[in-house]
Amino acid sequence: MSRPLIISDCDEVILHMVAPFKVWLEESEGVDFNLSGGDFSKALRWRETGEFLAPEDIWKKLGGFFATEMESQNPINGSIHALNTLAEEADVVVLTNLVDANRDKRAEQLAAHGLHAKVYTNQGPKGPAMAKIIEEFQPSRALFIDDLAQHHASVKEITPHVTRLHFCGEPMISSSIPCAHKAGHAHARIDQWDEALPWLSQQLREDAA
Repeated sequence: MSRPLIISDCDEVILHMVAPFKVWLEESEGVDFNLSGGDFSKALRWRETGEFLAPEDIWKKLGGFFATEMESQNPINGSIHALNTLAEEADVVVLTNLVDANRDKRAEQLAAHGLHAKVYTNQGPKGPAMAKIIEEFQPSRALFIDDLAQHHASVKEITPHVTRLHFCGEPMISSSIPCAHKAGHAHARIDQWDEALPWLSQQLREDAA
């Protein structure tokens, strides 16, 4: 019989990203970062002019961060322990929106923190990628964890049978991002791993029962 499958995002779920990204921008790139409004497109300003970065410049900064600064990313409190605990009763993989060239680098990054999981890279909505992963594993049940509401909407649309947990472990943005649970696209919203682990375990136990 196939095992359950847990598909987790990485940034702001397993590892902090926005916090070290902000430090790098402000210390090295001449960019001020303020996400208080919850709109990433209006969070980055050139320090010299005060002007917002153009979308293409934002993507360049994100690419530069992942090319050179991934070592600055530390685990969200409790994430590694929780996913390793879940791996005792389910397969655990990571679905991360990075360019494909960074897949191995992300796997090595996570392994260095103690999480040895297969990594899938993706660009854009995650529903199509989720469907492919489910087709590959043929799990008895699938659970999806992500910090962005749009990915929960995509997964619900394409694979509605998947249990979806909206999780954002970065306090800097957790209160300002749209909530997939309130929108009806996620089954729960939990931002602390000490609460998320028992909830996820319960989903697996209910399926087994």
